[in-house]
Amino acid sequence: MRRLIVTADDFGAAREVNEAVETAHRAGILTAASLMVSGAAAADAVARARLMPQLRVGLHLVLVEGRPTLPVRQVSRLVGADGCFRSDMAALGTAISFSRRTRSQLAAEITAQFEAFGATGLALDHCNAHKHFHLHPVIGRMLASIGRRFGVRAARVPREPLAVLRKIEPSTSRAPSLVTAPFARLLQRRLRAAGLATPDQVFGLHWSGRMTRARLAGLIEHLPEGLTEIYLHPATGAYAGSAPGYRYREELEALTAPEIVRACRDGTLRLGGFADLCDSLSGDPAPAAGGARHILRRRESIP
Repeated sequence: MRRLIVTADDFGAAREVNEAVETAHRAGILTAASLMVSGAAAADAVARARLMPQLRVGLHLVLVEGRPTLPVRQVSRLVGADGCFRSDMAALGTAISFSRRTRSQLAAEITAQFEAFGATGLALDHCNAHKHFHLHPVIGRMLASIGRRFGVRAARVPREPLAVLRKIEPSTSRAPSLVTAPFARLLQRRLRAAGLATPDQVFGLHWSGRMTRARLAGLIEHLPEGLTEIYLHPATGAYAGSAPGYRYREELEALTAPEIVRACRDGTLRLGGFADLCDSLSGDPAPAAGGARHILRRRESIP
């Protein structure tokens, strides 16, 4: 049985993102979203999520290029002069590895973000990190150890099978995965050893911000067996802080495309969130399949 989680990252970053998440869930195949608890539109995202009980929401840890949850003075090693997290991931990663004080501030900020998510009252479906910064061994370890205290039971590991991508676009480069693959293998071992569920494969790394209709349709057609997560960045348009070159609107259109919705009616495919599709997390996975069918039935009524 092929099991599929379709996730929108950056939920709460802006109203444009939140509007796209709601549309893609109600009228398309989106089953999950990862919440930026300190995002500019986090409150709006939480309000929308409460009206969409079948949308599985997780924590999108932001430790780079965003605003901290804690006061700046408590995370001075993690932020720049503007009070935002540093964008120099390599230098910050080095400081995290070698500075005890930096690691102490990092642990405090990660704890604060889990606490902020808990305060929303939403069920915590999963956790991942903005720009996959949890590939850093220290951050990955903290995600597991701190997250377990707050009930996290699943996390993303960006291990993307190149062979599948090349069935869709034969010229796909190996380059993006060459750097991340060793760290992803280590992260997967660490998370699974801590008792967290992880996908068997994840798609979205090579085509980040460029998950077009053709690419998403190709992934669903060639979806491997096991548990797969496909992550996207849908939005109704560009917004303050959005990434240059990201095709936000096209990703939203892909999630709601009629041919993609039809493809997900395949009897060998089940849609849901981690809590729905991982037997170790939920004793009754039936609501996921039902929830997905409900989304697709509603899609049929839209002209």
